[in-house]
Amino acid sequence: MAEAPPAQFPLLQAENLHLNFGGLSALAGISFDIYPCEILALIGPNGAGKTSALNCLNGFYRPQRGKILFDGHDLVHTPTHEIPHLGIARTFQNIALYTGMTALDNLMAARHIHMKQSMLASALYFGPARKEEIEHRRVIEEIIDFLEIEHIRKAVVGALPYGLRKRVELGRALALEPKLLLLDEPMAGMNVEEKEDMARFILDIHERRNMTILLVEHDMGLVMDIAQRVVVLDFGVKIAEGTPNQIKNDPAVIKAYLGRERKNQ
Repeated sequence: MAEAPPAQFPLLQAENLHLNFGGLSALAGISFDIYPCEILALIGPNGAGKTSALNCLNGFYRPQRGKILFDGHDLVHTPTHEIPHLGIARTFQNIALYTGMTALDNLMAARHIHMKQSMLASALYFGPARKEEIEHRRVIEEIIDFLEIEHIRKAVVGALPYGLRKRVELGRALALEPKLLLLDEPMAGMNVEEKEDMARFILDIHERRNMTILLVEHDMGLVMDIAQRVVVLDFGVKIAEGTPNQIKNDPAVIKAYLGRERKNQ
């Protein structure tokens, strides 16, 4: 387990978030902070509100009450399409890629927020547009090397095995060059070997790129190994927050989640 980050001002502050769908309360006043260069895990049983919380952070949902501040910006009132420009990238439970395009093209598509030249200049591929294209391709090639996907760079994504598609989706998020990376169950549906590879990539992203990560994951072994802090939700309410060791021994967490997980194993 990595050491806890030093005391500092949060990169993201979520305060008193309330999210309702009709009469159903998905989030009931949850609050948490994410500090620069840490791995924070968000855990809880199915239906606890983990993905709803992520959806609020990147603008897919708008909480009815509460505030979210990211690097000084009010995310609740920021248009969804502008949030990636602020430095937040996301992967999804269900892979969201352009399945008819190659892995390389999927990664290049994520660079659109960094492209400054006009469509006409890019089409002519001359001068500043050519230099910009070369720089974008350099970034993408570094990601391809980093994630060890050289052998599938020209493969159509829809024909790839599930584990490799997950890796391409992670690469696409990295192509945005985010300050905060939101990972929604990155290990879901993977075999043991694929999980080990993904865990290694997540740790390398954190350690080599100094990236802040919010991780939603059901694999408690992984969470306890790589997270520095853990927030636990149950029925849309935060029931615990602390280090992995504190969470493992918290009676409320054992009753609501960890004990249930152990019974299911």
